[in-house]
This record gives sequence, C-alpha cells and structure tokens, in this order.
Amino acid sequence: MAEQLVHPTPMRGVPQPRREDVLGQPRLTVLGHPVVTALLTVARDERTPPAEFERVLHELTRFLLYEALRAEPLETFRVPSPTGEEADGGAIRAGLAVLAILRAGLGMLAPVRQLIPAAPIYLVGARRDEETLRSTIYYKKLPGRFDVLRHVVIVDPMLATGGSAVATVQLLRQTYDGPISFLGIIGAPYGVQHLLDADPDVRIYLAALDERLDDRGFIVPGLGDAGDRLFGTH
Repeated sequence: MAEQLVHPTPMRGVPQPRREDVLGQPRLTVLGHPVVTALLTVARDERTPPAEFERVLHELTRFLLYEALRAEPLETFRVPSPTGEEADGGAIRAGLAVLAILRAGLGMLAPVRQLIPAAPIYLVGARRDEETLRSTIYYKKLPGRFDVLRHVVIVDPMLATGGSAVATVQLLRQTYDGPISFLGIIGAPYGVQHLLDADPDVRIYLAALDERLDDRGFIVPGLGDAGDRLFGTH
C-alpha cells in the first residue's frame, strides 16, 4: 500500500481577519468590474490550460496597472497628428520601476513591457517554507542606485500569508523610502493585513479578495499554485 502523503498544516488554529474588516482598509483597492470577474472565472477553473491561464494573467495585470498608475505624473509634450495638427501628449515620468517576485510574478511582466516599456524590471526570488510559512529571499537583482526611483510596483499573483511580499518590501526598505505598490491577482485577508501592518505606506491592488487561508496556508477558494498553473508543473 502506498504511503499517504501528509501535508503540514501551519495555519491550523491561527486567527485570521474577516474579509469584511480588511475591505475597509484605505490602502487596499479591490477591482470591481464585470470583465475582471469573467477573467477571474477562467483563472480559477482547474481545467484552464497553462497558455490560457497566462493570457488571463496578462489581462488582469492590465486592469491592475490601470488602477495603480492612475496618479502617475506625466512628462507632457506635443506630437504631430495625421491631420497636420499637433496634439497634446505625454509619457510616464522616469523613476517608475517594476519588481517581480519569482517565479509566478514572471507571468505578469508582459503587459508591463507593453504598457510602460521604459520602466526597468527587477527580480526577487522568495521561497516559502511550507512547514513554518516563513519566507526567505534566495535571489535578488535590484538597481545599483535607488535615488533615481520614485515609485516601485511589486507584482506577484498571490498574496496568501504575505510572507514573500513582506520580505520583499523589507528588502527594498533597506535602501529605498519612496512609494511602494503591490499588485496581485488574488489575496487573502490574512496576507493583506500582514503586508499593511509591515509597512505604513505600501498600497495593495488586487483583482479579488478571497475569504481565508486553509490550514496549509493556501487561499480559499483561490486558484491553486499560480506558478504551477502558469508553467504546467505540479
């Protein structure tokens, strides 16, 4: 008889905030749009293949970027139009950077390149211990100078316990004191509160806020492991 695999349950008995209480946090924005709901439905469906899952991640990231960058300053200028007249135009001012948390954060980078091609992209690898849920940084590719940055946007599909996000923000805060925004597809109240408590200025943008974490620390109902869904690994 095959030996049954026993999964660690580090969240068993751990108090979790209610979804209703977390929704009232002023630094949290949860998207509300019929198209977002339709896209999330495809992402949650376990039958969705990796290529389609990636496409949906890209579309949801676009919505998140629209919301998170709503107040970005512009460098204004005029451009010639086909009518022979000039039109007022602009480009997002330099100093905006994007940081992806490996590996699932890679699935959110294509729309970043398309919408804000001038923004540099940095990488941080964070690994979660499934028995303790503690996260450690195992890789980092960060800017040599932080004084040229005015806004860092972190992308990672899941905000579960918040451990990886908190570790990444704390790493940034060693050399950077400007605005930080976290963009995620789905979050849990526990992870949202953990990140908000860890940094007094970070802002969080989510496509959905789910009900809770299960005993293993996975978002319920969630969409499973975003990295595995993205790359077809299990």
